[in-house]
Amino acid sequence: MASKLTMPKLSDTMTLGVLLKWHKREGDAVEAGEVVAEAESDKATMELEAFDAGTLLKIVVPDGGKVPVGGLLAVIGEKGEDISALLASGSEAAAVPSAPVEAEAPAGPAAEEQIAAAPVPDVTPADVIITTDTVRIKASPLARKMAAAKGVDLRRVQGSGTGGRIISRDLAAMPAGAPAAAIQAAKAPAALSLTEFIPGAAARPDSEQPLNTMRTAIATRMTQSKTTVPHFYLTMEIDMERMIALRTELNAAQEEIKISYNDLIVKAAAAALVKHPRVNGSFAGDKFLFHSQVDIGLAVALEDGLITPVVRNAAAKSVGRIAAEARVLIDKAKARKLTPDEYTGSTFTISNLGMFDIEEFSAIINPPEAAILAVGAIIAKPVVREGAIAIGQRMKVTLSCDHRIVDGATGALFLKEFKAILENPALLLL
Repeated sequence: MASKLTMPKLSDTMTLGVLLKWHKREGDAVEAGEVVAEAESDKATMELEAFDAGTLLKIVVPDGGKVPVGGLLAVIGEKGEDISALLASGSEAAAVPSAPVEAEAPAGPAAEEQIAAAPVPDVTPADVIITTDTVRIKASPLARKMAAAKGVDLRRVQGSGTGGRIISRDLAAMPAGAPAAAIQAAKAPAALSLTEFIPGAAARPDSEQPLNTMRTAIATRMTQSKTTVPHFYLTMEIDMERMIALRTELNAAQEEIKISYNDLIVKAAAAALVKHPRVNGSFAGDKFLFHSQVDIGLAVALEDGLITPVVRNAAAKSVGRIAAEARVLIDKAKARKLTPDEYTGSTFTISNLGMFDIEEFSAIINPPEAAILAVGAIIAKPVVREGAIAIGQRMKVTLSCDHRIVDGATGALFLKEFKAILENPALLLL
């Protein structure tokens, strides 16, 4: 009996996936558990396995197609089997276009007469760019047909569509064979070009890049967080001299695991969260959730987005264990090979931009967590020590808090504990 291969839910935030590549072709035999394709969620790239053995009878979604969670990807069954009913039942979750289609105003009557013999949609994902010897022009198919019918040179038309693309309404009011002056007069005044402000600067056309699944998820979740979670921020400066000395000693004493400042920060945060469980909690509508262990998400920047692999039960692990696990997780994150259980379910997140020389910043909470810690660079700066000016090593951190569960005093006490641990590293041994 034929079975469906559908787009799985690869993360708690995933609503749409991309079928990256098929490893099998229609008509190929497949075994149960065999990898048949690769899919991309908003977090990572995953291999898709066949649940049943049989023949790949139909590939519904081609390479690069976007599909909602649960959408039909392919049908596996016996050769010659009738799969029309399965295909019909899966049509409601068919692949969606990779970019939104822009609606345009209808052309005028004269233009409609010109193109009635061969009507085409005004926006088509493919073939919307005309390249000439001297200029690269973006135009819709309908606008190109109208221009050809009127004898208008598209190089002399200022587009009003997305990214300056020429669309039908830009041609509708123009007479046949309109010269450049008439074209410009028929349109609203264009903005001054870069060359009018900076002599000698070459004008470059705008470019567009559709959102991938990761960026779409980031846009949705961060907008949701910033507009629905009442953020407030607490900043504290920490003396890092003793922690710098400890890290130097640890790395000199052994070469197998190199300890980073972030590893020490994770351990210190975990210890402080144990003493302040509300900061490690979540707001859940009519109740608070206090998590039984500290699972810390590490914000890792990727080329096209951000992902937070999770160090589980960080409070119960040594700095060396945290360092070893973090290296593996970060490497897998950059290779887009994390599994869902490795990047979901964190109870607290740390975002460290110190390696980019950022001294201080505020991060957006990752729901449903109660807080996120933004960590800046360690800066050598003048400080007052016993009444005299000296050079100190200081680091600023900012705690973003969900005011529905964490009050100002609660957040301040957590930071005070966190600071005490970093300034007295022997506390990490307790």
